[in-house]
Amino acid sequence: MTDMTDTPPKPGWRRHLPLIVIGAVAIAGAFTLRDYLSFQTLADNREALIAFRDANYPLTVAVFMLAYVGIVAFSLPGATVATLTGGFLFATFPGALFNITAATIGATIIFLAARYGLGDRLAARMEASDGAVKRIKDGIDENQWSMLFLIRLVPAVPFFVANLVPAFVGVPLWRFVVTTFLGIIPGGVVYTSVGAGLGEVFERGDTPNLGIIFEPHILLPILGLCALAALPIALKALRGKKGV
Repeated sequence: MTDMTDTPPKPGWRRHLPLIVIGAVAIAGAFTLRDYLSFQTLADNREALIAFRDANYPLTVAVFMLAYVGIVAFSLPGATVATLTGGFLFATFPGALFNITAATIGATIIFLAARYGLGDRLAARMEASDGAVKRIKDGIDENQWSMLFLIRLVPAVPFFVANLVPAFVGVPLWRFVVTTFLGIIPGGVVYTSVGAGLGEVFERGDTPNLGIIFEPHILLPILGLCALAALPIALKALRGKKGV
């Protein structure tokens, strides 16, 4: 007799459902929201946003952070504009805190979706494999803190890539959250400060300098942080060569 109380195993596709939903929303958003989540939209609605903020500050913070979480979690266009908006509405501080917290929450959502759908099994397969794949997995495991900080600090690494890769190599949730929050602080503060100065930019009819992060006085300190994050990896490599 079959025990009718046994719960049938969930179909495999259900494990991929969160990623499928995120992917579908991301694709739809790329075609439908690009014109709305833009700098021009912010410029056109700046007075209404300021008036709403002044009348409903706590609600504005909550709605803004919820929208930012959704933009990051679903990889929608407009993350940079959202960061600028945080600075424009709330100044560099606490705007940077709102931006960084919301971005971390959104990144954690997509990280969990990726790990639930593919990450755990993919990490297990990499661990059970041999050859180059296993060496890559071991190298990441031995330097997780440094690698996680590096992919957050290097401006050239797309944010969504830095959210997915850790899920696929079995990074613990708490380590992902800590390195995400701390690793995005430099870039988050820079773009939030740009947003805080948008009032003058709007008055001049200009557009913000989004390439500011690549200017020497900004980029060099960030590269210095990257070097510090990479230092443990370099030291381990040197010790390994000496031990050979």
